Amino acid sequence: MIKLETDRLILRDYEKSDFDAYFRLKTDDETMYYMQDIRLNSIDDARAEFADVLADMEKADRQFYFLHMELKGTHEQVGSIGYTVIDDTPVGKIVHLGYFTYPKFWRNGYVSEALRRVLEYAFTENNVYRITTGCLAENIGSERVMQKNGLIKEAEHIDYEWHDGKMKTRLEYRLLREEWEKNGIKENKQ
Repeated sequence: MIKLETDRLILRDYEKSDFDAYFRLKTDDETMYYMQDIRLNSIDDARAEFADVLADMEKADRQFYFLHMELKGTHEQVGSIGYTVIDDTPVGKIVHLGYFTYPKFWRNGYVSEALRRVLEYAFTENNVYRITTGCLAENIGSERVMQKNGLIKEAEHIDYEWHDGKMKTRLEYRLLREEWEKNGIKENKQ
């Protein structure tokens, strides 16, 4: 079971008792505004997906590393952060990263703090070689989180994605293990 800590947060694997929190998060309109492709619309869909998440954690070749993000002091759910393994190559895993949090926690540095710790875990404990992620260009906060953590912009796709009734530009970022090591952006050890 994965359990990571930062100064203010606990990032951990989901447990059976987290279902209600998982359902609320993944069905929240504001939280999932930029994550329409993974937003859940029914409790049955949520139950099926949550069962898959719990089952995947038990596999030797685990694919999903999305963690429940909560405040240390109160254990209030902040959101979710993590990655999906796309490929496992001889040099390490290639993963796609994502994060989403309740709006009340935006602009407090929680996601940047959490991402620093997730990157450290990925590159030092989970044999990740390459991380990719992205966001719509209008999602300035998400892009800023990537930049603060040393991710490198690889592409800007103009009018690339249909979202909220119009075509929007998508930005793509990456970080290789060696780039992370060179940058030295690491979470302070507790």
